[in-house]
Amino acid sequence: MQQHVPVPVAGDAAGSGGTEPPEPGPPAAAPRASSRLRRRAAPDPQLLLSWLPLLVAAALWVHALPHVGFRSMGEYGLLDRLPVTYYLSLLVLTAGFLATLRRAGTAPWWPALHCAALLTALKGVPAVLYDSERYPWASKHDAVIDHLLANGELRPNEGLSGNMSAYDQWPGFFTLNAGLVRAFGADGAATYLNWAPIVLGLLMMPVLILIYRTFSEDWRLVWTAVWIFQLANWVGQDYLAPQGLALLLHLAVLAVVLRHFVRPGSAGRLRSRAYLDPAAAAVPPPTGTRQRAVCVVVLVPVLVAVNAVHQLTPVMLCATLLALNLSRRYRNPGLLVVAGLLMLAWDLTMGRPLFTETLGTLRESLGEITRNSRAGYAGQLTGAGPELAGRANVVMVLAVAALAGTALLLRRRLVHSALPLLLASAAPVPLFVVNDYGGEMLFRVYLFALPGAAFFAAAALVPAAGGSGAHRVRPAVRRISAVALPVSLVALLAGFMPSYYGKEQMNYTPPAETALVTRAIDRAPDGALILATTGSFPQALHRYDELEHWFFAEQELPENVAMLKDPAHYLATRLPPDATAYVILTRTQDVYTAGEGLLPPGGFAGLTRDLAASPLFRVVERTGHGVVLRYVGP
Repeated sequence: MQQHVPVPVAGDAAGSGGTEPPEPGPPAAAPRASSRLRRRAAPDPQLLLSWLPLLVAAALWVHALPHVGFRSMGEYGLLDRLPVTYYLSLLVLTAGFLATLRRAGTAPWWPALHCAALLTALKGVPAVLYDSERYPWASKHDAVIDHLLANGELRPNEGLSGNMSAYDQWPGFFTLNAGLVRAFGADGAATYLNWAPIVLGLLMMPVLILIYRTFSEDWRLVWTAVWIFQLANWVGQDYLAPQGLALLLHLAVLAVVLRHFVRPGSAGRLRSRAYLDPAAAAVPPPTGTRQRAVCVVVLVPVLVAVNAVHQLTPVMLCATLLALNLSRRYRNPGLLVVAGLLMLAWDLTMGRPLFTETLGTLRESLGEITRNSRAGYAGQLTGAGPELAGRANVVMVLAVAALAGTALLLRRRLVHSALPLLLASAAPVPLFVVNDYGGEMLFRVYLFALPGAAFFAAAALVPAAGGSGAHRVRPAVRRISAVALPVSLVALLAGFMPSYYGKEQMNYTPPAETALVTRAIDRAPDGALILATTGSFPQALHRYDELEHWFFAEQELPENVAMLKDPAHYLATRLPPDATAYVILTRTQDVYTAGEGLLPPGGFAGLTRDLAASPLFRVVERTGHGVVLRYVGP
């Protein structure tokens, strides 16, 4: 029989004259409710496992920043100037990313946060620490933006020295940045220049996700592909340059085509999951002719933007669309025709001067595959850091190719369903036959092939989840993957560091050197000739529209060796009569010409010494960061 517990009412309080009732006992369900509350208050171990690596990595990274000796870099660049805590932060991030992959399907934002953190950790050190523009060629783009802001126009049909005419003929990127500077009231693009790799990387992540999700439903594979793309994107084309923006637009067009240009009835057996890899996604729904025509109209502004931003990317895009037309699924020539006509229209109008010049050189470069695939236009890399960076570049290319090739062999059903992505990745390769693109065709082909290669590399490392019968993944494969995935990601991380930062001594310039160059160029009258060993130094093309330039060491090494025998006579005999010429020689040029093999060891010091001692040249200014000379003639 249940015991009745009296409940006090108003007026039963102590001191009211009545007898104090016994204190009521707890309800029978109270202990169970209390334990339930305790269970709710207990921290979720999965949540803790997701947050903890991010917080620890952030703490290690922030702790490392004050100890980065970027002002005293040697021939190994930043590699030996980054403290141990920095490298530990990258390892902790990698471990956290691997842990979040276990529930990437239900909580994909955790791998996303780790990918964003990796991008910031890898490329954020210069953005946070450097007191000058990283990468001297970025200052060239800054000069174009400043010119556009000051004059309000570019002159595409006017020949400009220093290879600057291409920027006036493809001005979209610079117009956009000039608008951003004006809109936000910034002093110039230099205020945000060093943040460009992070901003472009973050903008590219959702586009990559759209492409990868077109071919895979496995979030583990998708985020691993994004992670590998970031580690393998060491090419250095993501700074404040037209190529970075053009690649983003190129991938955006590719994402729309892959998801909205499927021909009706072209999927065939891929409509059935019985013929798909467990990780593969079904072919997107087909679209009719009218829908594809609407998509073409929507894409026209993006195609125009690609053509306005960069001269090579439209060629890459047309090659990719042509490759997709080789598959039955995307046999839609309409978009290819529109893209080709827009490219041709731009090349024959705004880009006509450089386009006709390039056509004139095709006879020499066409079919020269060995020469067109050379890495860079300079000589042989010299010095411990540049040589290490060069070897790391080769190893990284081979590693990504080997992983992607493994997927082609072991996951044929996934490769079959993702064949369009494979075609898009292989499309840029034939361009080796056409031109060397100033010694950069090798890097550009790798850059445009990387999104697809990263997907297939991830497929080789992440086994399919689920599946039965013939699709069932054997336990041995899972055990191998459990080891291969972390080892491969750490190995790619180890390859990224020398590839991206091994030559960093060339990329950081002390502000005092920039000030020296700016003073020298401001001192020169309009029409004067600026001489330097190479254009790879800060502010090299300041006032590029008012001055002429000659970077006299950007030629083959034997010719430079001959020049060093009597540099003053060599330069004087090649200058126009009565020329007003200034020679600017800086520390950054010394590092670059030595590292890229343009000059032999000690060649830059000997050149500087001989010119300063020659009666043909007079020293205008000398500091610890360089010397400025004026040509006075015989």
